[in-house]
Amino acid sequence: MNSVLQRIAQRKQEEIALAKQNRSINYLQQQPVMERRDFVAALTVDESPAIIAEIKRASPSKGLIREDFNVSEIATTYAQHGARCLSVLTDVDFFQGHPDYLAQAKAQCKLPILRKDFIIDPYQIYESLALGADCILLIVALLDEVQLKDYCQLAHELQMAVLVESHSREELEKALRLPTPLIGINNRSLHTFKTDIQLSIQLKQYIPENKIIITESGINTRTDVVMMQSHGINTFLIGESLMRAKDIGKALDQLMIGD
Repeated sequence: MNSVLQRIAQRKQEEIALAKQNRSINYLQQQPVMERRDFVAALTVDESPAIIAEIKRASPSKGLIREDFNVSEIATTYAQHGARCLSVLTDVDFFQGHPDYLAQAKAQCKLPILRKDFIIDPYQIYESLALGADCILLIVALLDEVQLKDYCQLAHELQMAVLVESHSREELEKALRLPTPLIGINNRSLHTFKTDIQLSIQLKQYIPENKIIITESGINTRTDVVMMQSHGINTFLIGESLMRAKDIGKALDQLMIGD
């Protein structure tokens, strides 16, 4: 595990230990479950670009991305301009997110929502359900195969979808063993934070037709979207280019249909 990812994982362990002191798993299990929304179905409704639009204020590699940051307004704009789903960063220390952002976004629109965080403990899965998440992210680089299988099974038992993320063929092989159709290819290395959008195209050949390939990171322009579609990839998780845009709605329109 690389230094950046290792620092994040170590911090997560501290966060989870503190959270367990404040709210037990039993407490989380007793919370009312918010409206369930079908994350997978939302991505397959038609053949137009399926964009999971991300609400992200900052990142470890880029620092502050958007200063004018209103979760409710961003969620509303994304929904109005054709996003299929939302991704909400809930990591506090490295991405300037917050768990409350997920609940705020869910209250503001009808889109299914992915909790984007670094899940390393079952506690976070129960927490995600309590927050209103419709889907969770499992990162292969963070978890062993037993954890991946157990966490995926738990999420499904709680009626949440699972997006499993890989960055190499070796990681992809582990991801494909999980009973989820959502296969994310992160074009940005969590080891170096360098980005190469060709990675999704390179790895696509190893992914069965019955899986939904979600290309993540580095998709910034309509040209990028069209290129991915020409290689049979139609689902995109896009954050930074939208978050940097002065007019988020216009930026999303341009990604989907061009000028």
